Amino acid sequence: MGLSKTSEKICQPTCPNMIGATGEPLYIDHRWTSSRHLPSTFIARLDGDPLPWVSLHHADRVVCSAFCQPRFIMNLKEQIELAVAQSFERLGVTDSPPVVKQAQRREFGHYQVNGVMGAAKTAKTNPRELATKVTEALDLPMAAKLEVAGPGFVNVHLDATSIAEQLDLLGNDVSLPSPEPRHFAVDYSAPNLMKEMHIGHLRTNAIGDSIVRVLEAVGHQVTRVNHVGDWGAQFGSLLAYLDQLHTTEISTELKDLEVFYQSASKLFKSDEAFAERARGYVVRLQSGDEQCMKLWRQFIEESIQHCQEVYKRLDISLTREDIHAESAYNDDLPIVVAELEQQGLIEESDGALCVFLDEFTGKEGNPLPAIVRKSDGGFPYMATDLAAVRYRAEKLRADTVLYVVGAPQQLHLKQVFAVAQAAGYLTDQEFRHLPFGSIMKSDGKPFKTRDGAEVKLIDVIDEAVARAHQLVKEKNPDLSEEKHRTIAEIVGVGAMKYAELSKNRGTDYIFDWDILLSFEGNTAPYLQYAYTRIQSIFRKAGVTPGDLRGKITLREPAELDLGVKLLQFPEAIETALEDYQMNILCNYLYELSGQFMSFYEHCHILKQTDQGIQQSRLRLAAMTANTLQQGLGFLGIKTVDRM
Repeated sequence: MGLSKTSEKICQPTCPNMIGATGEPLYIDHRWTSSRHLPSTFIARLDGDPLPWVSLHHADRVVCSAFCQPRFIMNLKEQIELAVAQSFERLGVTDSPPVVKQAQRREFGHYQVNGVMGAAKTAKTNPRELATKVTEALDLPMAAKLEVAGPGFVNVHLDATSIAEQLDLLGNDVSLPSPEPRHFAVDYSAPNLMKEMHIGHLRTNAIGDSIVRVLEAVGHQVTRVNHVGDWGAQFGSLLAYLDQLHTTEISTELKDLEVFYQSASKLFKSDEAFAERARGYVVRLQSGDEQCMKLWRQFIEESIQHCQEVYKRLDISLTREDIHAESAYNDDLPIVVAELEQQGLIEESDGALCVFLDEFTGKEGNPLPAIVRKSDGGFPYMATDLAAVRYRAEKLRADTVLYVVGAPQQLHLKQVFAVAQAAGYLTDQEFRHLPFGSIMKSDGKPFKTRDGAEVKLIDVIDEAVARAHQLVKEKNPDLSEEKHRTIAEIVGVGAMKYAELSKNRGTDYIFDWDILLSFEGNTAPYLQYAYTRIQSIFRKAGVTPGDLRGKITLREPAELDLGVKLLQFPEAIETALEDYQMNILCNYLYELSGQFMSFYEHCHILKQTDQGIQQSRLRLAAMTANTLQQGLGFLGIKTVDRM
């Protein structure tokens, strides 16, 4: 057992099984590394016969698919792309990407090659004729049928045996993409510690946390950043109010930060003496007055505790160690201004220090200032955010920094990034704003209480769990009250997060209790229930999913379609990460559940008398359950075995 003499050794394999029968190490054939579409893909070969495709990004992560459990098998789309690229090369077509997409309708196969149209234009030939030549030159054993459609599309129908083999290679694992590892810093949540989190914070928390979970799962290094608002002039009235309370009153008052904030604000507006005292507290706080700092720390500690309680209920992975608050940059603010002055970027305008960049103008075409120091000597958010960029680029040394912040901050963050670029803080790093819309009531108005106040996030969680508790009791009254409460917490919180994540993050959406808690349609309860139904199949069959070892065979169309959908999980992850849109992952999980239901209706499992077929179908069920559980886990949503 050996390789062709033309093979080039790239490393001493770390896998002990990558040794030939005669003792020589298996090498990697570089034959297709010239493909510009897949520059990091190699093909391992034994005696000239290709093994299943293996995507290698680093020499120390070589995997021998012939002998070991695979971790980096190319997904179906990549396999077709590579085969089409090779077909183009054989036909002398250059500089044209394959452009492979999943077929939108089943009668068009499983995948569609759309790149022939562009290739034909480049080669100045008839696209349908070129499509015919491509199918003839295409070396794609996993295709059962290739057909030319329309003006020059190629429909790819996948072969059941090949799909079954790829599923068998996975064993009980779930296939994930393996991108080049990068260091991400993700800024999300960032509550204002003067107040409790409101329902609007559901968006940044759910979106940001799902992004970091997925990034970590595919091998990236992720630094969570919770840029909490713990500084500023507004704290003057809070500290002045806190200081006038008796010790016995403080703990009671701070139990409800919203009421505390409203009480202090009301007093600031109605009592001039209090307002003057509050302004004095701002000066004392900024100068580091010991008594003031003690009161400030007391308030911040209580507020952080409130935040952590919400994170725990929502299963948000942020911890205290992830907090890098506004106040952490206080000492850096004068340095940032001095560095901007050294770069010749600072101009004075009405006593304030500003940066004017040509690309930012107001409504009438006047230059729009980025104020880095106010006329009173104070530092606005622009200065703090510039200091944060400087820290994340130079100290954290993050390759990519994502800001999961509401859409109203788009202009501000554009200015921040542009000024940071002009100042030289950014070189080749990517700093990107991921904006999101608002949560609306069913009447299309912002989600607020009757008196116009923000709805507390913790109150929404409580209501979601209470409503879920009632639904769970109706569905399964025989469970204990403890079980009802545990399941209700998982279903209620999951419903809230999924309602958020299943929408395009850039759009507003209506928060509707009846829809988000429904057991039908694209909802978390529907997906969680699909998972429990599969667990019920295992209980009735008397099997443990992890012990299933039967060979997968795909005889029926519903089996093949489910198998293909399972292998498309890494494609869903990759597509979701292209623009950090988790609704793509949600849609995949919903489609997978629907595909499983179709499979379950058409392919008997428990009543199947052929042991081999039953084992195969049980394995498909187990892989579906694993994929649902892992996919929901990426969204921060738990599953339950019984509902």
